[in-house]
Amino acid sequence: MSDAARTRGRAIAAGVLLAVLPALFPAAHARPLAEIKSRGELSLCANPDALPYASDKADLPGFQVEIGRALAQRLGVKLQVLWIIPRLRANLVDCDMLLDTISDPAAQRGPIRLTQPYQKSGVALALRRGLQAQRFDDLAANTRVGVMINSLASRSLNQRGLRTVPYAFEADMVADLAKGELDACAVSPASVAWYIHQHPESGLHYTHAYDSEPELHWNLAVALRRSDEALLEAVNTALSQLAADGTLAQIYGRYGVELRRP
Repeated sequence: MSDAARTRGRAIAAGVLLAVLPALFPAAHARPLAEIKSRGELSLCANPDALPYASDKADLPGFQVEIGRALAQRLGVKLQVLWIIPRLRANLVDCDMLLDTISDPAAQRGPIRLTQPYQKSGVALALRRGLQAQRFDDLAANTRVGVMINSLASRSLNQRGLRTVPYAFEADMVADLAKGELDACAVSPASVAWYIHQHPESGLHYTHAYDSEPELHWNLAVALRRSDEALLEAVNTALSQLAADGTLAQIYGRYGVELRRP
């Protein structure tokens, strides 16, 4: 499998917008740090209906928006959120950054710079009440396992002979797991953690199974659109400060998500 195909597969497995950076950030003039400070705004691309990642709800904006605000504050500017809807034509998007981007050289096509990684992620193993396992290899062959359609996790688990059930949306998959229609899910840790945070009575639990799966784990970074070195350094400094003072952990914690440093 090529690096590009692997990156696309990881994006699907993660259930978030990760591997379409060249399309999301069309060619345009550079957005250096000086220009951002001059206009007083740093812009973020985000989905208006994708909790826990992002939302247009003022009281529950999602951790991507909250992290974006914290970064903008460190740079001394305000955050502008530009909402991305899947049907939106990519050439209409014009923002400075996208969070939760896989930190992979194969994804660096076009005028994109990636910051230092700030979160460790991958494909977690979510389990229904009463079922115990630590790794995907611990699952019995007849276990009903939800997977994202056409994802690396889907391919990997099918090759192991597991009984996979394809889904287009992680939220639907986790909801079916809670109903008992599935035994397990290959899912992003943020999605299942958010569900458990909202529904502690569900009995769902999960493990970071990707820790032992080289193809199913990755680090996340901020993708900057046509930035200069000064903007990259400023965002890297801000990320380090937010991690060191506990701000990142607090933001993630509000959504039931664990900060796992790369």
